[in-house]
Amino acid sequence: MQTQRSTRRGLRTALAAVATGALVAGLAAVGAAMPAAAAPEQAPSAVNGYRNVGYFAQWGVYGRAFQAKQLETSGTAADLTHINYSFGNINYQSLECFIANKAQGTGPNGSDGAGDAWADFGMGYTAANSVAGTADTWDQPLAGSFNQLKQLKAKHPKLKVMISLGGWTWSKNFSKAAATDASRKKFVKSCVDLYLRGNLPVIDGRGGAGAAAGVFDGIDIDWEWPGSPNGEVGNSVDTANDKTNFTLLLKEFRTQVDALTAENGHPYQLSAFLPANPADIASGGWNDPEKFKYLDYGNIQGYDLHGAWNPTLVGHQANLFDDPADTRAPAQRFSVDKAVKEYLKTGIDPKQLGIGLAAYGRGWQGAKSSNAWTAATDAAPGTWEKGNEDYDKLKTLGTEYYDAALGAAWRYDGNQWWSYDSVKSTTRKSQYIVDQGLGGGMWWELDGDRNGELVGTLADKLRAAKKGPASDPVGTTPTTPPTTPPTTPPTTPPTTPPTGGCTATAWNSTAIYTGGQKVSYNGSEYTAKWWTQGNTPGTNDVWGLVGSCSTTPPTTPPTTPPTTPPTTPPTNPGTCTAAAWAAATAYSGGAVVSYSGSTYKAKWWTQGNTPGAEQWGPWEKQGAC
Repeated sequence: MQTQRSTRRGLRTALAAVATGALVAGLAAVGAAMPAAAAPEQAPSAVNGYRNVGYFAQWGVYGRAFQAKQLETSGTAADLTHINYSFGNINYQSLECFIANKAQGTGPNGSDGAGDAWADFGMGYTAANSVAGTADTWDQPLAGSFNQLKQLKAKHPKLKVMISLGGWTWSKNFSKAAATDASRKKFVKSCVDLYLRGNLPVIDGRGGAGAAAGVFDGIDIDWEWPGSPNGEVGNSVDTANDKTNFTLLLKEFRTQVDALTAENGHPYQLSAFLPANPADIASGGWNDPEKFKYLDYGNIQGYDLHGAWNPTLVGHQANLFDDPADTRAPAQRFSVDKAVKEYLKTGIDPKQLGIGLAAYGRGWQGAKSSNAWTAATDAAPGTWEKGNEDYDKLKTLGTEYYDAALGAAWRYDGNQWWSYDSVKSTTRKSQYIVDQGLGGGMWWELDGDRNGELVGTLADKLRAAKKGPASDPVGTTPTTPPTTPPTTPPTTPPTTPPTGGCTATAWNSTAIYTGGQKVSYNGSEYTAKWWTQGNTPGTNDVWGLVGSCSTTPPTTPPTTPPTTPPTTPPTNPGTCTAAAWAAATAYSGGAVVSYSGSTYKAKWWTQGNTPGAEQWGPWEKQGAC
């Protein structure tokens, strides 16, 4: 996943690393002094005993302009039981949870040290775009999406917010963090302190001890994938020990979150994003019942079962059942039902499982037939990523097709062929959830379904079904006060996103711009198409969007690795007209470079990422020169 998708250097200083010996001793002392906690009271999950989980992407507040208020105004918040805020990163040096302002692509391996504290808790909201209808002030410790989600919870007391750790882009350091008892304790403590206790680093006048207390109700583990080579290039993988260490890591999370519950009375949940590929399930031991002793529940990847990483074969990316017409090798013929059975066969309680649904599509162009598993010429164009498009933009494209036997929907317009989840496939999957006694469903990602059409369909169908088996703990909300806010404003109150992504001059409503001039506004960069003055970028046709300045991690990746990209340039690369890529140069979204005989376009702000080296990296290949 999805996908996890900022600027400037700087590791958090508020959560100092604790010496291993002192940490172990401290935890032992806490455990000895604390009485055993009673099991928290349970209540049926808020949608008739089912969970309806949605991922809220950190980077969506920029180019996508999708903020928490949209969940309120659309009615989506009332249809959700959980929001997974994606993603939290793991520091490559300390192997701890952390938050910083540092752009993706600036570290030794892209994700090292990356974070977006501005989106998390720094960005100020006006009264018009805040959930509560009140403007943020310069001196409040908590702003950004964290504060907006806290306001959303105030309006919907049964709604729970989880912090998702890792994702496709930020799973690199899970294996190292899970490797030893000492590293597990240190890692988990840092995550509990940062997100559940809310002890934020102080950045640009925001944050501090306890500033984010009460925002998060638990932790969602998105390790993609323990023990498997099918994750992002550069991930640390220990094929011999990850499976066992993963179980021990979940046990440590359970131990420490339960200890915090005993301390403050608030019950915290632990969930996980579960793979669909049987090979990845086996590599990480995901269907080991012991893991589900520590997890409250997990959501199975129900999408990215196929995609335009195979650019010449159209097919279903979110089919509920196996397709007999699937022409791929047997080990690559995936379905939601096949994945669910991998978990149920080991004795895992169905109520602990949810199935993932897609609020986006995977697509191809050059398709000559409306039938699946036929030829195409390339990935279809997408707003943010080639071969990927939001449900909102697909739902009226061409003609809708639906196969009830497969539980699969797609659209075809005579050229483009898109596999996605529709109202019909969502309805069928809701019935499958009920029939199998599962705990609910999950959505990647909420900004693809801005008005909650699909999320609401699932909620309505589950409300109308027999009562579901899922339950959630109930308890008090932690009330740890934040530190005293600063008594004087910062020298320059932060009013724009971090500068590591946007390199163009900020837009000025009184300035006159001519065609071709570039500006930055609200976290994105725009180019003027013609003479303009006073036209706000992103609200009209005068300005063309170049791209988001912040990192946009890709949505959750395919369950099998895509075809390995060529390691040598074409034998006759031709002449490249674009400037040659330079490792030391910082490029913003939309920049075009040449490298090894091909032209590439930057999807987002990047520095040091070699074009063509990463399937899900910041560079999109435009073609040979």
